Amino acid sequence: MNKQEIIIAERSNHPLKVNRFGYGTMRLTGEGIWGEPTNRTEALQILKQCITSGINFIDTADFYGEDVTNRLIAEAIHPYPKDLVICTKVGGARKSDKSWIPFNRPENLRSSIENNLRTLKLEQITLVHFRIMPGTDVSFRESLQVMFDMQSEGKILHVGISNVSPEELRTALSMGNIATVENMYGHAQRTTMNLPHGGGETRGGEEVLAICEENKIPLIPFFSLFIPAQDDRIAAIAKKYNATNAQINLAWLLHRSPWILPIPGTSSLKHFEENLKATEIKLTEDDMKFL
Repeated sequence: MNKQEIIIAERSNHPLKVNRFGYGTMRLTGEGIWGEPTNRTEALQILKQCITSGINFIDTADFYGEDVTNRLIAEAIHPYPKDLVICTKVGGARKSDKSWIPFNRPENLRSSIENNLRTLKLEQITLVHFRIMPGTDVSFRESLQVMFDMQSEGKILHVGISNVSPEELRTALSMGNIATVENMYGHAQRTTMNLPHGGGETRGGEEVLAICEENKIPLIPFFSLFIPAQDDRIAAIAKKYNATNAQINLAWLLHRSPWILPIPGTSSLKHFEENLKATEIKLTEDDMKFL
């Protein structure tokens, strides 16, 4: 795979260098991002393949499953390679009806981080995103301050934020060092939108990318492989390179900015290997203008 690298927390005392293509684990869960994977053996194979393929950035959350992806990661690859960055997120939870709810009060965030430490078998989490969930009644500043407090206590090495507006990102930067931003981003979904599956308002990457670039903060796109059935521009470039639409979408992200770190997820080993090949596609300036 392409060994192009990116620096996480470049302006901190503990910068991290990772390959600029990661893996998101959400799709390893069962239907509706709930329960055990349909094919547990394949899920473990994918996680092991991440390491052998040179991927050293894996994104997870304790509310995936719940706790399913964290336990799979630990089973598949613990003890972890020294250069592996496991990024988790807190701020949300699931109810028994599988709905998504805010879980961002100080005591909630502390319990989530402790749970991530336990299930991932870690003494310190390298990177934790605080994710803003719709319907919260707790201020952004109050929740984020807990993250910085736990960083001071040594539970977290780096703090990131997720699903944020430009204003929230600027607020976060005024409070402390922000290592990464994780927002929705892909060729077909660039700005704030309401997700159809009940996820509520979801903030786009295009809206915060310039601030990330200015501050040397990697933008980690989620929900990046959504492609409309009729995307003639993606289809045309895919035909040109004898590639899939998904591969061109990922190549577009890699070419869009050197500060974007894609983390496409899949539960299929075949699709995982196809996604990796997107790093080999070299789009031209004309391709990017067309797209």
